[in-house]
Amino acid sequence: MDITGSIDMRALRFFLSVFDAQNFSVVARREGVSASVVSRTILQLEDALGQQLFYRNTRAVIPTEAGRLFVNYARTIDNQFNEARQMLLERSLEPSGLIRLNAPVFFGQRHIAPWLAGLSARYPQLEIELTLTDDYVDPHRTATDLIFRIGTLTDSSFHARVLGTQRYYLAASPAYLAKHRPLTGPEALSEHHCLVYRGSAGANRWLFRQGIHPWIHYPVMPLLSSNNADTLLTAALGGMGIVLFPDWLIGEHLQSGKLVRLLEEYESGINTAPQHIAAIYPNTRHPPLHVRAVIDYFVHVYGSPLYWQADTPSSSEVQ
Repeated sequence: MDITGSIDMRALRFFLSVFDAQNFSVVARREGVSASVVSRTILQLEDALGQQLFYRNTRAVIPTEAGRLFVNYARTIDNQFNEARQMLLERSLEPSGLIRLNAPVFFGQRHIAPWLAGLSARYPQLEIELTLTDDYVDPHRTATDLIFRIGTLTDSSFHARVLGTQRYYLAASPAYLAKHRPLTGPEALSEHHCLVYRGSAGANRWLFRQGIHPWIHYPVMPLLSSNNADTLLTAALGGMGIVLFPDWLIGEHLQSGKLVRLLEEYESGINTAPQHIAAIYPNTRHPPLHVRAVIDYFVHVYGSPLYWQADTPSSSEVQ
């Protein structure tokens, strides 16, 4: 028979107090209730356990053998509950304990891992676990507290804090631009060397539009395609060809001048829907303090606009 639903912490504490005082009236005065309430609570506990816990007479309340056996378990439960309550109280005051983060591989390497030392210094009681994967992660089915996701937000079953919007830039190195004719428009990409990312769904489509006009797909014949973004980035930096990559991946190279933006009068991308960078967590009314603290930390670190979206030199400024 399952009896756990019939026993609460108040009954256990009344039992422990009566065991120590061996008197209902003393416990009643201490708890601010009547002696009959204490007596009735102990009777309900005995019914739930199916055991008599005390012998009662006019002078004292004496623990039975069952009462002496049960007291050790009751004290353990009470101590564990007090420890858990204290731990939760401490968590509400300062972020602490384990927080499990998940992020895409390259984004995590470039824009999460470098900032973890600062996060740890700010919250020394925080234990951080970071998993990097490009696979889809369901926050309701995996042991993850906070997921950094890049894409279109459509799922209403979780909360999301949007950190920024991902932009795509067409870019090449100054060495490539010095050796090849200027790129006059997207239709001229067929005359240039293109380096294209190829994922599990196939090669990225290169899309362009101007103003409010619709997106147009311009097919390109890649000189190099790869499922590894670092490989393509290294090739582009070496002057091999043109890439279409997100700002967070090539922003630092655009800022340093190692890569140069092309066709700035066009908006470019690989999807027609806006791509957001967001921190998501399961749908809960009150996210834990350590989750809120980590989100706020990265909001501050990334800034507005995002630090990798600073002004970058254009091809006209380089040539």
